[in-house]
Amino acid sequence: MALVVDIEKQLALFPLQVQFEAKEGMLALLGASGCGKSMTLQCIAGIQKPDRGYIALDGRVLFDSKRHINLPPQQRRVGFLLQQGALFPNFTVRQNIACGVRDKGKRKAVTDALLQQVHLEAVADKYPGAISGGEQQRAALARVLANEPEVLLLDEPFSALDTHLRFQLEQLVRESVRQLNRPAVLVSHNRDEAFRLADHLAVLYRGHLEALGEKHAVFQDPRTVNGARLTGCKNISPVERIDSRHVRALDWGLDLEVSGETAGITHVGIRMHDIRPAPDDAQAPNTFLCKTVEEVENPFSITILLQPEQCKTMKTIGMELPKDQWCPRPSCRVQLPPEAILLLRDSEDRAITHQRGDRSQ
Repeated sequence: MALVVDIEKQLALFPLQVQFEAKEGMLALLGASGCGKSMTLQCIAGIQKPDRGYIALDGRVLFDSKRHINLPPQQRRVGFLLQQGALFPNFTVRQNIACGVRDKGKRKAVTDALLQQVHLEAVADKYPGAISGGEQQRAALARVLANEPEVLLLDEPFSALDTHLRFQLEQLVRESVRQLNRPAVLVSHNRDEAFRLADHLAVLYRGHLEALGEKHAVFQDPRTVNGARLTGCKNISPVERIDSRHVRALDWGLDLEVSGETAGITHVGIRMHDIRPAPDDAQAPNTFLCKTVEEVENPFSITILLQPEQCKTMKTIGMELPKDQWCPRPSCRVQLPPEAILLLRDSEDRAITHQRGDRSQ
């Protein structure tokens, strides 16, 4: 089963133009607030209407502007879990879940099974106002699953929960998606959450997809400055091209060897955990002496802010190490491995031209 999306919609500040295919498992749409993530879900669900395009679910057309097809939400068999579960306040938890069951003859059996699945048997006869936020979201998830959706849409469903409750609900959603064996699309601006839950990842910027693929591949090559930031890269610098394998990182004053072609590259990035301490006599590429500017203690690691010896600006490079691997000192030699350097382009200039499920291919 596959969800195919190829739509355009003019938003207030920019056009939304997204094209992707989601198969069994989870696809995460990762982007900053206001980039078009939630609008994409609303168009799939039928809450909003695209200006142009096509949406199909397992070959069943939900929307086609050319053929004037636009199924109402209730006919799309889409399950939509929002930031707030939107439970009926005058219904108990049990009644909220039961109202989602299509087959009245199976209503009690399905409701009981879902109450057990989301671990809400103890509060089944309480009203939403009498249970916790985490319990409300679990009840909302059960109500969505009761409708036997053919695709599951999740619009930042964990954002209002604390860390412990978020982790519990993530586990429940992950298991539910596996059991459902249907496409699921998660909207998030949290890269860790997206990585934990998703099989594939799409990076959005101002209505356009900048990267789309298997999650490890996207983290390894986010392609744009925006994609690198969204996937957690803290060290990013504009560059000048030297030749096909060398650039000058302007913020750090460093000439860097890289592992890919530099034509068209505007920035480089390197993740903090990819920077390595090097011995004083190291001759490896991209080995530099740096001054220790600041040490920031994290719960289980330490971030060392470094200024390269030849840097003419106040910009620093962050290196993150386990606490037992760092001994405080005024300076140290580090290596930026060429294969770990991200080759990036300005986000304004790039929208991806190849997507999974491109219907034009």
